[in-house]
Amino acid sequence: RALSGMSAGVRAVEEVTFAIWPGETLGLVGESGCGKSTLGRTVLRLIDPTAGRIRFAGQDITALPQVALRPLRRRMQMIFQDPYASLNPRLTVGATVGEPLEIHRLATTRARRDERVAELLSRVGLRPDAAQRYPHEFSGGQRQRIGIARALAVSPEFIVCDEPISALDVSIQAQIVNLLQDLQAADRLTYLFISHDLRVVQHICDRVAVMYLGRVVELAPAAGLYRKPRHPYTQALLSAVPVPDPAARRQRIILQGDVPSPLRPPPGCAFHPRCPVKDKPEACKRAVPRPPVLGDGTQVTCHVAA
Repeated sequence: RALSGMSAGVRAVEEVTFAIWPGETLGLVGESGCGKSTLGRTVLRLIDPTAGRIRFAGQDITALPQVALRPLRRRMQMIFQDPYASLNPRLTVGATVGEPLEIHRLATTRARRDERVAELLSRVGLRPDAAQRYPHEFSGGQRQRIGIARALAVSPEFIVCDEPISALDVSIQAQIVNLLQDLQAADRLTYLFISHDLRVVQHICDRVAVMYLGRVVELAPAAGLYRKPRHPYTQALLSAVPVPDPAARRQRIILQGDVPSPLRPPPGCAFHPRCPVKDKPEACKRAVPRPPVLGDGTQVTCHVAA
């Protein structure tokens, strides 16, 4: 459970509770500005939560000082959204990928560091001689591979993938997704995969959490969520996903109005002003729904769907 305040009066993430199991990929989806990236950074303590708890491998890391948290940084890493902004243009690729090795003292000699950097670059599909070049000499997809190599340098167990393909050409996205899956299978990595691309999430994720205005409104196994979404917001999102078979086309659900301002969220269910369900109960306007846990592990934060 995590609660983060980006500025006074704004609760960017509120009352969010979930677990990620070793070796699985949990997808986190929702509209821009709903709190996905804030949640991902809070899980890694890149943003300190103002309330709640964060547990990693059974250890409460919520209030750990940075000195005590530093050894755990080896076990959890992040792949950032923008491959053009996440790499230091003044450092060579070798220095960028090798920096975590030096920080965590994983390479005792320069030769060992260079050997490990070459190995990491090969793993992500780049030539070892890329270590001598600078980020501006590479394409967006190649830069994201460099970012992945940097995340892998310390042999982590858990990686937050913050929209790792959204800034890439469609032709490159599949390559990066396949690379992430291959690395996960080889190293038994655990992913929190943040994205707004529901087709990619369906392909790569075991379970999916859907966020709206800082809250998780539905969490379910991927197969069940795509087959039978329960929350009206999830239903609206999935109705917009293109399908190749015209006969299987879903009826489009058009949401009215705009996402409310997080400065003044509506009372009760945050989604109720845009909810397409007719004859909503009065509780939608007055009380925040609590997510019941259904038989397959699905959680739905909705008075109607519950």
